[in-house]
Amino acid sequence: MKQTLFFIDTSLIAESHKYVLKGIEINVKNDTLYMKKLIISFISLTFLSHAQNESNIWYFGQNAGLDFSTGTPVALTKGMVSTTEGVATLCNEKGELLFYTDGVTVRNSKHDVMKNGEGLKGDPSSTQSAVAILKPNTKNIYYLFTVAASGNKAGLTYSIIDMNLESGLGGITKKIIYYMNTQLKK
Repeated sequence: MKQTLFFIDTSLIAESHKYVLKGIEINVKNDTLYMKKLIISFISLTFLSHAQNESNIWYFGQNAGLDFSTGTPVALTKGMVSTTEGVATLCNEKGELLFYTDGVTVRNSKHDVMKNGEGLKGDPSSTQSAVAILKPNTKNIYYLFTVAASGNKAGLTYSIIDMNLESGLGGITKKIIYYMNTQLKK
């Protein structure tokens, strides 16, 4: 269904413009440059903004964490990581915890070791021992990149996490795939 929105400015400039944004046609009549920019900015923000709930929960340090779901950080004390540096934590689009890792062990939302989630080649002393990203064009498959300790020939490896496994708690389907065998740790 095609929608058409009309915006009218009462200025004396006799111009008419048509914009199409995400399938919605926008006609701007008798428009000033300021109004054009204002309308396009407003519409762009409306269509392009979305919640960043995937970062609502952070785990770090000695079993510590923070939950930003309410807008004010709330302390979490049930985390199972014990590290002075890098931890990766991922939530779904609703802000619900999916998993977290120190680069060696992956924990699910119940804080249990994820299926096949031990013995990864990351190192808890790396500034960022693990980075998790959603595989493009999927909803439940993640790449988990890990960086080995200095001097370790493992370098940069990745594993694949399928959140459809274990009744939604996830599991690693492919583990420790060597990507770059060089020293990368910072």
